[in-house]
Amino acid sequence: MRHCSIVIRCCNEDRHIGRLLDGIFQQTVQDVEVIVVDSGSTDRTLEIASGYPVRILNIRPSEFSFGRSLNRGCREATKEFIVIASAHVYPVYDSWIESLIAPFADPQVALVYGKQRSNDRSKYSERQILLRWFPEGSDFNQRHPFCNNANSVIRRSLWEKMPYDEDLTGLEDVDWANRSIQAGYKIAYSADAEVIHVHDESPSRIYNRYRREAITFKRIFPHERFHVGNFLGLFINNVISDYVHAFDDGLLLPNLMSIPMFRFMQFWGTYRGFAQRGPVSSQLRNVFYYPRQFSRRKKDELRNGSGGKAIKYDEKW
Repeated sequence: MRHCSIVIRCCNEDRHIGRLLDGIFQQTVQDVEVIVVDSGSTDRTLEIASGYPVRILNIRPSEFSFGRSLNRGCREATKEFIVIASAHVYPVYDSWIESLIAPFADPQVALVYGKQRSNDRSKYSERQILLRWFPEGSDFNQRHPFCNNANSVIRRSLWEKMPYDEDLTGLEDVDWANRSIQAGYKIAYSADAEVIHVHDESPSRIYNRYRREAITFKRIFPHERFHVGNFLGLFINNVISDYVHAFDDGLLLPNLMSIPMFRFMQFWGTYRGFAQRGPVSSQLRNVFYYPRQFSRRKKDELRNGSGGKAIKYDEKW
């Protein structure tokens, strides 16, 4: 099994980082180095991380960007592959890293990203987005540059030639994947490399996240537009979709108000980020924004982490 480094970006993640580190050190792949890049935590994040065999790097909050913090961690990495994980995710199975790295058997693969699911803390609409973005089936030769650095792995040798763009306000992962595809490499998605992504944001933070990502999206794909018709259409379509799925799940009543609030902030932030009018017609934007299709799956039809064993976490996390 090839060896890997793991880069974790964090800031005030004392509620989550311990669970992630527990999961990392229960993996079937044991020979890993863990690098924590902290951007000014004032809670117990660094105290908790220091209880594990990790290396801690610091970046000043005033200097932070997603790309800059990743580049700082990647420069310190010494292994063949660099796993990138947000501090508020944790692996479901002990085969998480193994499943992430497996597609690199193809030398043309530049990046692999894994499945993400939510827990009960996440907004219902956030859960629907993760189901839409991260399907049950793997794709080891993806035709578009969608990916997500909350759960991914890259080739270190390729990063050395092509570091992350430190000026972007978000989507540094999509930008890197897009440049990799243009250079002739492949992007792979591994449904077996599953993590739980804990997201519990206020409406203002939801708005800000989608606004800054839209600003970057427009920079990466300057031909794209997002006008008021897109805002209204996508808001209505996604609210209806979420309501139907919530009804089917028996969760409509407790999410009656949170669904339209989330979707409004998502698409209003996107509209404000684009800040101009024009047509919408991109395969990648379809992946980002459109609601998932209606389907019902039995629980025993879900994938089981490529045969991996489910990790048991300490209840303190």
